[in-house]
Amino acid sequence: MILEKINEVNAVKKLPQEELAPLAQEIREFLIQSLSRTGGHLASNLGVVELTIALHRVLEFPQDKLIWDVGHQAYTHKILTGRREAFDSLRKFHGLSGFPKREESCCDSFDTGHSSTSISAGLGYVRARELLKEDYTVVSVIGDGALTGGMAFEAMNNASSLKKNFIIVLNDNEMSITRNVGGISQYLGNLRTATAYTNLKTELENSLKKIPRVGDGMVDALRKTKSSIKQFVIPGMFFENMGITYLGPVDGHNIRQLVKVLSEAKRVEGPVLVHVLTQKGRGYDPAVRHPARFHGTAPFEIDTGIPSNRGGKASYTDIFSTVMRKMGDRNPKVVAVTAAMMTGTGLKRFGNMFPDRFFDVGIAEEHAVTFAAGMALGGLIPVVAVYSSFLQRAFDQILQDVCMQKLHVVFAVDRAGLVGSDGETHQGCFDLSYLSLMPNMTVLAPKNKWELSDMIKFAVDFDGPIAVRYPRGEAYDELQEQRDPIVLGRAETICEGDGSAALLAVGSMVKTAMETAELLRKQGIRPAVVNARFVKPFDRDAVRRLAKEYRLVVTMEENVCTGGFGEQVQSYLASEGIHTPVLRAAIPDMFVEQGGVGELYRMLGIDAAGIAEKIIHALESGRE
Repeated sequence: MILEKINEVNAVKKLPQEELAPLAQEIREFLIQSLSRTGGHLASNLGVVELTIALHRVLEFPQDKLIWDVGHQAYTHKILTGRREAFDSLRKFHGLSGFPKREESCCDSFDTGHSSTSISAGLGYVRARELLKEDYTVVSVIGDGALTGGMAFEAMNNASSLKKNFIIVLNDNEMSITRNVGGISQYLGNLRTATAYTNLKTELENSLKKIPRVGDGMVDALRKTKSSIKQFVIPGMFFENMGITYLGPVDGHNIRQLVKVLSEAKRVEGPVLVHVLTQKGRGYDPAVRHPARFHGTAPFEIDTGIPSNRGGKASYTDIFSTVMRKMGDRNPKVVAVTAAMMTGTGLKRFGNMFPDRFFDVGIAEEHAVTFAAGMALGGLIPVVAVYSSFLQRAFDQILQDVCMQKLHVVFAVDRAGLVGSDGETHQGCFDLSYLSLMPNMTVLAPKNKWELSDMIKFAVDFDGPIAVRYPRGEAYDELQEQRDPIVLGRAETICEGDGSAALLAVGSMVKTAMETAELLRKQGIRPAVVNARFVKPFDRDAVRRLAKEYRLVVTMEENVCTGGFGEQVQSYLASEGIHTPVLRAAIPDMFVEQGGVGELYRMLGIDAAGIAEKIIHALESGRE
């Protein structure tokens, strides 16, 4: 196998040309086999195999800097930098990260996980390189989907003033774009970047500028005339007009062509964009036919592409999907907004049923929130469905454009808490903290699937900014008998205790609270269990009562401790002069690595056994 020759950095540069295409095929087979066992981002990685090989042929690692936008397409890069043997641990606890990670390899230049960041980071590297007078190449890879993020355009606008080389690779897997470009643009792209042409253009401009009084005007006139002609025949003029040289489009699965155009790009003085056309899922038919399904996949059967572990209970996202469809039927003012996550957030059914009331704004969370604010002012009821980790990108828009104006925008915050294998960049551990600090915001969290349904209905009928946050995975389907009406700021008592400890749990942690209570009962301790429901405004009357009737108040949340629910409760009791101790079961002040959710719970000490042990210790210490 050719792949067995790739055991160290830059080994692919030593291979003869005729071995590169077979290498690409072997890498695809390896990825399909490996990810069928571990799960991961398959379709996007299958699409960039040749591109990654070409980049590694042209660049010298770790000296040169390769920055992947989002980063979920970096698996081939990991293989080519000597990490193939670790792929069985991909996305597992203490294993290989599913994203670039500087701690993992000196060939990973930037820790990524969110979209539209690579050009900004690359530009920062370039400026540092020039100021420190160092010599290396910087390449930022960005997908066509990530270009919908405003940050990418901010970075390109800033990059236009560069005088030194900076390569941006546009990985474009929307194959319909080929009809808009054609062969002439490839020819003109190659012509514009040929060394002779580049030198001629520079020399001509320099000569004209030397003519007294009229030279600069002649250069400007030449540029305007040249640009007006280009508008008719050259795609990529948007980039050209920003001051970024455009190369392409180039076949993203032809290694020879890719190496040629990337080598040409290295000779450009200034920023240059290489437009690469790729096919998402290439080499695996199920991924080609269903790229969204194989964007991030669980372990699957290779022959069919069907997940290995089928069935199971409905997820919280499934419940949200059903409720949204019903809300759409009942209220014509309800509209749905997503940032390129229609399927992931469960809005596909709503979009199919009410296409005129469904808005996918692309990877643009900031725009999504302010767009929703405008719709709210116009008389609609927008529901913004977004993952917790991605919602934090729109912090300012939530604060200024929604909360400050007291607008009725509903935030359906999916993947809240620990999401597991995607690691630090995707854990939704901060939303309770950053949402709770915003004036006028109301924050709820359901204990089970029925309560999620009730809370979405409550939020749609509410008047003001409101967020309902719920976790990834199977919805808790117990405690159905506990379905009291949702009342603003009111907690729900599930069971009373013996005066020892009161467990005040938020959302997904109610399940853990019930498990903790069962363990404590076996130790002769009968705690109260209370479902907080509201994090803001939380039930102060309930908190005050629990603090007076129980020796220990235990707050439980799947959120960072700093600024979270427990901290709010503790602060409130202190302000009231109530000195009952508060034990806060929450995520420590850290970024949580990848791993199974159960493993992470145990590591962080927020599983039932860990919390029960802390409660017993606290109660015993209190007797001394």
